[in-house]
Amino acid sequence: MMKLLFVEDEPVLLQEMQLYFRSLNYTCEHAANFADAAEKVNSYVYDIVVLDITLPDGNGIDLIRDIRTQHLETGILILSARDSLQDKLNGLNMGADDYLTKPFYVEELNARINALYRRKVLKGSSKVVFDDFTIDPESKQLFFDQKALPLTRKEFELLVYFVVNKNRVLSKSSIAEHLWGDHVDQFDNFDTLYAHIKNLRKKLINVSGKDYVKSVYGMGYKFALE
Repeated sequence: MMKLLFVEDEPVLLQEMQLYFRSLNYTCEHAANFADAAEKVNSYVYDIVVLDITLPDGNGIDLIRDIRTQHLETGILILSARDSLQDKLNGLNMGADDYLTKPFYVEELNARINALYRRKVLKGSSKVVFDDFTIDPESKQLFFDQKALPLTRKEFELLVYFVVNKNRVLSKSSIAEHLWGDHVDQFDNFDTLYAHIKNLRKKLINVSGKDYVKSVYGMGYKFALE
């Protein structure tokens, strides 16, 4: 459901984080240096950026300004082997949301990321409610009138992305990139995305009688309650 970017130059730690969070079905991308990280944060939108301060070709704190300028709702969690108060203050004053000192357990990182996601993306709520629907991000379930409505993993991720961006027009490219990350470059067309949108719309209409996903000609899609 969540889309994460790990900016980390330690290969073992990077692999550990990606394996753990991919096992939780998160979309994970990575950058091992400042240049690659800058390109990604200037090209794509992430729910959370996990950012190492010390990179081989630059200071990770300098990336925070770029993220904040373009994506106010992206959560930023700094990782650093440094445990000084000044490093923490510098990062937080630049716009970071949290700070974790190495070494750490990935379970703690997961707890921090989830708390940050609830605060930044879900606006402090543990569940998302619209009309008679309730989305439970933790269990990855959708309920209609308190009854579970089965969705595939991609349908659930798609619904959450639509809901947290409700009333915004989302391009096909941005939706596909959010769902598949770097792998979207392997797609020749949007047929797979169209199929997921069609199936999600059908399931929502069947139980509610309302079509929440509006096609915006020549632009993409918009999720609207009315």
